[in-house]
Formats: sequence, C-alpha cells, structure tokens
Amino acid sequence: MSNNVIDYDYKLVVLGNPRAQGRPRARHAGRFIQIYDDPKSAKEKKKIEVIIQEQAPDKPLDCPLRVDLYFYLPRPKGHYGTGRNAGKLKASAPLNHTKKPDIDNLRKLIMDSLTGIFYRDDSLVCEGLTRKVYSDRPRIEIFIKKQND
Repeated sequence: MSNNVIDYDYKLVVLGNPRAQGRPRARHAGRFIQIYDDPKSAKEKKKIEVIIQEQAPDKPLDCPLRVDLYFYLPRPKGHYGTGRNAGKLKASAPLNHTKKPDIDNLRKLIMDSLTGIFYRDDSLVCEGLTRKVYSDRPRIEIFIKKQND
C-alpha cells in the first residue's frame, strides 16, 4: 500500500490495532477548569512513543515535512465466509475502511505522538497523505520526508 515513488527519510511500522485520539476531558480544579487527554489516548500515545523512539533522529527535525500515514484496521468477522469457507475472505469484502474511527482522529494521535520525538512541532508538517484500509495484519505505517523549502 505504501508509496514507493517517494524517497522517504524515515519509515516506521507500529504493529497492532490503530486507535484514534479521544476527546479531551475537563475537570474543575478550584475556580479553574483543567483540560487533559482521554486516559486511553494518553496510554496509546505512550505506547507509540516508546516504539518510535528507537528510530527517531538524535534531535527532533525542524524543517518542512511530509508525513504519510497508512492505517491498516482489522476486518470484522462478517468479511469472511462460514462453514467450509471459514477463514476465506468474501469477494464482496471491501478494501477501504469507511467506519469509525474517523481518519482525522487516527492521524491526530500519531501526529501528536511524533511531536517532540521526530519533529519539534506538528506545525512543521505541510503535506501528507492518510489512508485507512482493512487488513489481516493491523498496523500503522508512518513515512516521513524532509521537504525543500
């Protein structure tokens, strides 16, 4: 699925079922309201940060970037046959994932996870393709390319 035409500077794979960024949470702290990450999102970010840290540059990038993301989500059981066709993908099973989670929430979690590790800030990202499809091997593929200004 990945784009082989572009010569990416970094190629990362995060195995497992992709998760979306949850809604921010709020609570009263005296006379103030404190905003914090959804606990599930915070846990997922930490997991991703640990994985990508191993392949990160010595110093976060500080230049225009292209970040392409491919989300491979697990297929539901209904995409497979039954009986003697159990385990075989139905001809009618779609490739494109058109259900929740939303593509922008999937992207947001990864972009936030990369911030401070791969790049100084996600505002440096000026281009990027995002795709979500079904797969028998759930994962996230991350491709980063330094752009010429």
